[in-house]
Amino acid sequence: MATRHQPDAGGGRLRLRDGFGIVGVVVFLVTALAVLLLVMGLSKRLARETIPELVDVPGGFWTVGAALGLITALGATAGLRAASLTMATTRITRAWHTALTTVCCAAVFGPFLYLLSGLRSRNCRSSDCAYLPGTGTAFLTYSLSAGLVGWLLYRWNRTRAEERRARERERARKLRKKGKGKSRAVRGH
Repeated sequence: MATRHQPDAGGGRLRLRDGFGIVGVVVFLVTALAVLLLVMGLSKRLARETIPELVDVPGGFWTVGAALGLITALGATAGLRAASLTMATTRITRAWHTALTTVCCAAVFGPFLYLLSGLRSRNCRSSDCAYLPGTGTAFLTYSLSAGLVGWLLYRWNRTRAEERRARERERARKLRKKGKGKSRAVRGH
């Protein structure tokens, strides 16, 4: 004989709480999307108004692209280093490293999106999204400088890590030579 599943006495409250949770998540997502679109729109407007002013910088768009590429490469390196330190012991330290990682991510993606805002939009017929002269040059210089500086920083960090490992191996070898690097089981026999 099959038994019927009896709902518990608090089932009505549980469903109401779930409903409020779903509504809360939907409201949060809609608000987050609205804020994201507002920030993207304002940043695009800011970029479109400030990019033409960059012509007056010494070196013009070449200098701007190189500087933004340098910011991206340094932000990526610092962000990777800060993200690897998130296993800190206290909450304040973890919060600090998380905030630092967030700022570094903004430094990585900010210049790219800034220069991307100066390029012509795809399906736009208004004059607000026309190509801004010099943006392509800045974008090319940005890509080259970010790639070159990123590769140099990668090689430098890699060389430092290899030197550190070599020093550690040498230290362990010296300890083994003195008899201090052996395990307790080996020393006991």
